[in-house]
Amino acid sequence: MKSLLVGFTFAILSTQALAEGRHHATSPYAQEAARDIKSLSKTDVDELTRGGGWGFAKPAELNGYPGPSHVLEMKDRLGLTDDQLVKVQKAFDLMQFQASEEGKDFVEAERELDAAFRNRDITESELRELVATAEASRSRLRFVHLAAHLEVTRLLDAGQIAAYGEHRGYSK
Repeated sequence: MKSLLVGFTFAILSTQALAEGRHHATSPYAQEAARDIKSLSKTDVDELTRGGGWGFAKPAELNGYPGPSHVLEMKDRLGLTDDQLVKVQKAFDLMQFQASEEGKDFVEAERELDAAFRNRDITESELRELVATAEASRSRLRFVHLAAHLEVTRLLDAGQIAAYGEHRGYSK
């Protein structure tokens, strides 16, 4: 009986909202209109320009290829040797430097794309070029992160990789 009452109430409110023209009238993007770069939040920009992962390495991470940042965080639990620690740190430093540099390029490409629309003078050929530039940068950025997972995996033994997966919650 209670679920029938809840369903009935929802139906009435939904019908009322439709009648008043409020059903889905406000865009879910409305709060993003004030952003400097519409496609990126301040958090996104900060993550990208500092060389953070931004989720780019999920195919590696979720398929058993440990990431350098997390391996360094878990160095004691994984029992890294001194040699492994030096090599993982080197892989992390290189990844972060390259990702930070490319992240800045990606943010700038998104800024230029946003500005072209804001200025209302973009042509289809300019759009094609701006999108290609942004996506090429995004592709290079993703490669940097995925390649670091590949490199770090080569440095670990099977037991360390299994322990990594367990500590990260990927294996039961």
